[in-house]
Amino acid sequence: MKLKVCGMKYVENIQQVAALKPDYLGFIFYDKSKRNFEGIIPQLPKEIKKTGVFVNEYLEIVVSLIEEYQLKAVQLHGDESVDYIKSLKSHLPKVEIIKVFGIKDDFDFDVLKPYEEVVNFFLFDTKGKERGGNGYTFDWSVLKKYNSTKPFFLSGGIGLEEIKEVQNIIKTDLPIYALDVNSKFEIEAGLKSVKKIKKFKNEISTN
Repeated sequence: MKLKVCGMKYVENIQQVAALKPDYLGFIFYDKSKRNFEGIIPQLPKEIKKTGVFVNEYLEIVVSLIEEYQLKAVQLHGDESVDYIKSLKSHLPKVEIIKVFGIKDDFDFDVLKPYEEVVNFFLFDTKGKERGGNGYTFDWSVLKKYNSTKPFFLSGGIGLEEIKEVQNIIKTDLPIYALDVNSKFEIEAGLKSVKKIKKFKNEISTN
């Protein structure tokens, strides 16, 4: 099971978390977020995929930031259209594209169909006041209705208290590709507890 740690902000903390070798590190380029990233990304191990998180951003800005920070993946957290993603792919065909959909109590998975051919992964997050980082899970039983073979990231309020539930859902036939963690591992917005992430990573990988 892959692991993505999102909402990174501070250089020393980025280096400490990177030492745990998560598969993805997420940097939020959204000025309305308290985890908005404007700093320098230190040198990271090549196997860690630097991921930029964007919300309804101008395509030119997304392309510019991908090139500036040498991002390997893009997480689209807004209402980006299929045409928008096609255009992004035409500019940067090698960048992984993760399209986010928020889920609360129910979800119509048919809305995903137009996106299946243009994205690498879906990401399911809790629909709440914020565009991510709300700190609580959605009802994962909704995922039983998932009718696609496209692999996805599971996100939304995942912390140490959810390990048992995470282990149970991993054992299902759902094509879960990665777990995406953020606010439940924070000391403050953008600052992650290395100790908690290490414990979570060890627990997930040994079960």
